Amino acid sequence: MILPVIISSFFLSILTLSFSQKLFLRKKIFDEINLRSSHNSIATRSGGLSIYIVLIIISIYFYINSIEIFNFSILVPLSILFFVGIYDDFYKVDFKLKFIFQIIVAKIIIDNGFIIDNFHGFIGVYEINRVLAQLVTLFIIVSIINAINLIDGIDGLLSSITLLFIIAYEFFASVNTDFYFLSLIIITSLIPLYYFNFRKTKKIFLGDSGSYLLGGIIAVYVLNILSVGYRIRPEFDINKIILLVSILIYPIIDVIRVFTLRLMNKKSPFIADKNHIHHNLLKYNKSHFKTTFLICCFTIVTVVFIQLIF
Repeated sequence: MILPVIISSFFLSILTLSFSQKLFLRKKIFDEINLRSSHNSIATRSGGLSIYIVLIIISIYFYINSIEIFNFSILVPLSILFFVGIYDDFYKVDFKLKFIFQIIVAKIIIDNGFIIDNFHGFIGVYEINRVLAQLVTLFIIVSIINAINLIDGIDGLLSSITLLFIIAYEFFASVNTDFYFLSLIIITSLIPLYYFNFRKTKKIFLGDSGSYLLGGIIAVYVLNILSVGYRIRPEFDINKIILLVSILIYPIIDVIRVFTLRLMNKKSPFIADKNHIHHNLLKYNKSHFKTTFLICCFTIVTVVFIQLIF
């Protein structure tokens, strides 16, 4: 069943990417070029739509055939994030409204059984009470969604960070995870996006629909890693929280840095700008590919280094 999922996801992604972009171009729905843009040619924010369609088509097929390849209930909060994102792509939603929807999504995810109620010995803390667990989980979910959204500023970066995270999520697990097939779908549907993302004309971006969708998936995976059911391979004897920090080191550093600078300058931390680390790196090497490659290398080196010292 693995090979059919990979093949169908890959080719569905190519088809939906091509079709959705043609539709967006026909309707003249382009990504606006402004001072914060890192591109100067026509581009569409249809990548997220493509990934979502692929995910829904494959999920519906298996659902109709009574084959639960992963917990389908998680599609409800992910769908809410996607629709909020795509609406934002079209009409620009106020950050306060987006924040409210993120809290609603976080609560739905928590009610589905994904909750951080154990710190696994990090800073000497193990189990925590139910109320604190819900507050901590809510904060983590909203933080991850926004951190992932914030790094979607140059070609290939968000897709690459997502791929690295999902691969690490599956690699460090002692057995196939509960979301193994979801991982396969997301990985194989993201790969064709690289071609459309890096080409010089008629680019395709993930958009907020894609960044929110992927952010939601990463948030769910983070909660799954911190659960009792997720077991790290015996050869990697490392605290789960330390492992997560090493894998998500770039979004964590970037969001803390950006929010701190904005607050120091008496600006809203949710107002977008071009002061991210990837934007600064891009100024020096003038290449989206090199910048993305450097950040991915930094992430991989951090993960390896953490494994060695812990």
